[in-house]
Amino acid sequence: MVEYPKRQVVKSDRHVWFEIRALLITGLLKFLFIDWLNMRAFYIGGACLFWLIYVVVKYKSDPAILKHWGFQKNNFRQSFIILFPVAIVSIAIIVICGLLNNTAILSWHIVLIFLLYPVWGLLQQFIMVGLIAGNLIAIEKIRLKNYQIVILTSLIFSLVHYPNFFLMIFTFFLEIVFITIYLKWRNLWSLGLVHGWIATFLLFFVLERDLWAELFVWF
Repeated sequence: MVEYPKRQVVKSDRHVWFEIRALLITGLLKFLFIDWLNMRAFYIGGACLFWLIYVVVKYKSDPAILKHWGFQKNNFRQSFIILFPVAIVSIAIIVICGLLNNTAILSWHIVLIFLLYPVWGLLQQFIMVGLIAGNLIAIEKIRLKNYQIVILTSLIFSLVHYPNFFLMIFTFFLEIVFITIYLKWRNLWSLGLVHGWIATFLLFFVLERDLWAELFVWF
């Protein structure tokens, strides 16, 4: 049975609302820069830079925040052991479906994305489980049950992938797995790694998308 951590001390309203606004802006800019302007490289680079700066600033004022968020080596092995079979099964199903439906893009670019996407996956999981779910856990006034936090966070992650309904459904259930494991072991590294691996094969074998080429379309 999953043992969820006790709720943390409530954050100051200033910090909570700053994170909420920043998260909302990050989500809205995704639809502007990626879905409309097709400036994927600018959005990914900008989002990574902004949240990296935020993490560094928070760390300087409170070094314990990294462990609280899950940027720690503790529990990596335990969480990865659970996630690795999920990754293998998911990738196997994705590859088989892609080959059977002739949707696979067989390009060496997949190697580059396989190596780089975990960084983007790490940021996404930091936002979803470290900040969104983390704030829901921390704010006592909300008093959500653990399963409600899992469902709500997964639903938000699903909505970010609108209008691709297949991707919305897939990410909803995948995030349920991710956040459940995070609440058990609180390690972001394993989540980001597996997220990147699964997403890479999903893009190239099912969604027929060469992400490496997409990054430079605007240029």
